[in-house]
Amino acid sequence: MTDLTTSLEPAPDSSQPLTQDQPTSALPVHSMTGFARISESVTDGLSYTLSLKSVNHRFLDLHMRMPAGTDQLEMRLRRTLKQRIVRGHVEVTLTLERTTRSEAQYDHALVSAYVAAFRAAAKENVLTAEPDLNVIFRLPGVFAVDARSSNEAEVQVLEDAVAAQVEPVVIALNQMRALEGRSLVEELRAGLDRLRGFVGTVSGLRQDVQNAYFERLSQRLAALVGGAFERERILQEAALLAERSDIEEEVARLRTHIDHFHSMLDAGGELGKKLDFLLQEMNREANTLLSKTSGVSGNGPGITELGLGMKSEIEKAREQVQNLE
Repeated sequence: MTDLTTSLEPAPDSSQPLTQDQPTSALPVHSMTGFARISESVTDGLSYTLSLKSVNHRFLDLHMRMPAGTDQLEMRLRRTLKQRIVRGHVEVTLTLERTTRSEAQYDHALVSAYVAAFRAAAKENVLTAEPDLNVIFRLPGVFAVDARSSNEAEVQVLEDAVAAQVEPVVIALNQMRALEGRSLVEELRAGLDRLRGFVGTVSGLRQDVQNAYFERLSQRLAALVGGAFERERILQEAALLAERSDIEEEVARLRTHIDHFHSMLDAGGELGKKLDFLLQEMNREANTLLSKTSGVSGNGPGITELGLGMKSEIEKAREQVQNLE
């Protein structure tokens, strides 16, 4: 009997047409957060539970918690997981449950060796202490009721049964990660729409700010040189400085980055690192925009407030993409 638990919501019906609010993706976008578990009976007296739990990580980090004597099975699990999961800290836990009473076994030769070593050390140091079996039985390899106490045939049956169910449990894990990823994509799109709104508003204020900057430069230059100066030449220099303060280039780049961001979300796949880099570029443009408009009269304070709003949305998006595969 097999029990597969993933805490999944029903998958969308692929036969239904997508609405305008549901952009198609060539590949699913996976979050790095997910959980899946499978339980199965191997024999009348032996069953197991295999669980996978993943959280975000820069690379693929597999943490295996396996019963003793299952080294070969662990290698098989690692190979499969590396083929199906790209990034994330994944905890793999395999637990065994026996419904029949197992006979306690211990390594007679190893216990005798421990006792002999204890007594030899006591004699050498002129001590009268005797070895404590409770302590000896807790030493590695002495006393166990696990896969090592089973016969080889049972261990092989266990490994084959677990290996056969690895693929379904990984699929279940990725389904949950895809659901989480879909939710993150929706949040990212909403944030990018707000960012686009900020950029559009800034673009509308650009000409007013440029005029204010030009006027301020003209007044300062006139005050510095007094009444005798070549007005046209001074105005040309002021115009050049004002042009350098223009934010049109930053606005255009931000719009291009936003469009690129949306197209990457549409394509899907492994996006975490790529989107993070793109958001760093957006943050750089927002910083440049703020530095160019700092201290400018007119609508300058309004653009500063909008620029800070841009940086806030970009930072929120960066936090979200940290959890994308």
